[in-house]
Amino acid sequence: MKKFLFALLFVPLLAFGSEESVHLDKAPVNLEDYASLQRGARIFTNYCLSCHSANAMRYSRLEDIGLTKDQIKNNLMFASANVGDTMSISMSPVNAQEWFGAAPPDLSVEARARTPDWLYTYLRSFYLDDTRPTGWNNTVFEKVGMPNVLWSLQGEQVLKKSADAHDENAAPEFELVKPGKMSQVEYNAMVGDLVNYLTWMGEPIRTTRQELGIVVMLFLGVFFILAYYLKKEFWKDIH
Repeated sequence: MKKFLFALLFVPLLAFGSEESVHLDKAPVNLEDYASLQRGARIFTNYCLSCHSANAMRYSRLEDIGLTKDQIKNNLMFASANVGDTMSISMSPVNAQEWFGAAPPDLSVEARARTPDWLYTYLRSFYLDDTRPTGWNNTVFEKVGMPNVLWSLQGEQVLKKSADAHDENAAPEFELVKPGKMSQVEYNAMVGDLVNYLTWMGEPIRTTRQELGIVVMLFLGVFFILAYYLKKEFWKDIH
């Protein structure tokens, strides 16, 4: 029994090690770039929200990135929802299970669960694979059930060379066999905007929280100095 419990301690380490073996590119996250966040919100509602919900996010929260209620309603809402509603989808989990084999995950906090770098690399690592039911595979998430919904923008690519499992810095090599509507630079920028938005959506108050944290630390620093000299004044006559 003790050996079993001891072995369980190493399970998180093994999982962490398996994640580290996948090469991840750095995501261009800038939560103060409202133009990027607005573009990412448009991409999310156009390409992701039909299958993936964001039930912890309300449309009205998009006002925090500079959008008005009219802009949200006229450009980002395609159903009979209200601006104050959450970003839910009409597809039921039962139908999703039947069509895809598994219900698509809610993306409210996906960036926090997976990390922005993982998402940024994942969305750029789909390649053609005839052995898969959808015709697509992914070097970051092998045998993924999700098809490449952005293929018309990215184009179709094949895996030319897999990443070296013994080299953490080695990235897989792809070959574009059919161009999409965007160039590689344009597509990478678009995915960067989407990941930037997903990162913001995972914690909309992150910037405010960090700014408040700095203020609190400064206050505690000043208070520590005052408390230190007050303590010296109280105890100066005690030996």
